[in-house]
Amino acid sequence: MKMDTFEELNRKGFVEEKIDPTLDLFVEIEKLKKEKNAIVLAHYYQEPDIQDIADYIGDSLGLSQEAARTDAEVIVFAGVHFMAETAKILSPEKKVLLPDLKAGCSLADSCPPHLFKKFKEKYPDHVVITYVNCTAELKALSDIVCTSTNAVQIVESLPKDTKIIFGPDKNLGAWVAKKTGRDLVLWNGACMVHEIFSREKITKLKARHPNAKFIAHPECEEAVLEMADYIGSTTGLLKYSTNSDAQEFIVATESGIIHQMEKANPTKTFIPAPPNNNCACNDCPYMKRNTLEKLYLCLKNGSPEVTVPADIIVQARKPIERMLEISAALGL
Repeated sequence: MKMDTFEELNRKGFVEEKIDPTLDLFVEIEKLKKEKNAIVLAHYYQEPDIQDIADYIGDSLGLSQEAARTDAEVIVFAGVHFMAETAKILSPEKKVLLPDLKAGCSLADSCPPHLFKKFKEKYPDHVVITYVNCTAELKALSDIVCTSTNAVQIVESLPKDTKIIFGPDKNLGAWVAKKTGRDLVLWNGACMVHEIFSREKITKLKARHPNAKFIAHPECEEAVLEMADYIGSTTGLLKYSTNSDAQEFIVATESGIIHQMEKANPTKTFIPAPPNNNCACNDCPYMKRNTLEKLYLCLKNGSPEVTVPADIIVQARKPIERMLEISAALGL
């Protein structure tokens, strides 16, 4: 069996390079961005340092829109693998880097493309809408891609008699079905982060903070969503917490968003909703694989790079572009 050389392992991001501890990484990253005509896109779930150095911070819809319109030659995607793949699909001529190639996604993993293809074949007359949190191969099997920001509107944009498969997130799909009154065929997938919030612990937390608004992401289970004062995407949650007169919020999504909530609302209190384990808050282990140090090395070395086969790019681009067209038409 052929073994990878040191250079190949380094290119793939599996060799840890030591960094001079005296370096100001914020300064160095800014230098490298200018030298390489690079842009750093970061998801709200990234660690605060990465959010603070990013050129753009957003949820999946905003990040997809930014990846499609940027003039930068290099896109450094501080997020997870499927997000970087989406950027590559939308900008195949650009170099797309991911600080840690092991930054995957439990939801994407819950829907293997070869199994979904067989599932899809059972419903040949159905339109396939897939949540953006999936692999490039799964997007290539889809008719339209959606995000939690626009899922309801995309379903409603189709004629009422349209038969729809929705995947891979069963919780988001069930919420969309409830909101739209549509009968969706759901794939049985879920996000490990949003599935482990404890209704019992949240109930006790609400009792201790009776004036707090409980806000939740639609990837949460129905029992948790039933308790929420507001349900929305990460961007939606951020906007709600800013526009609300409430001074306390219990937040049921990945805790990284709280950094932006606190920056936008320094006088308000944000409490991460408790999961059903012993952790203090809910962090995505994949999102948190990216660090400021890895981001610096990624820019410095031009690796690890995310690539997508040319045929998959062609097939996956169509449903993503359809999503962006519908979103633009609806002003999202």
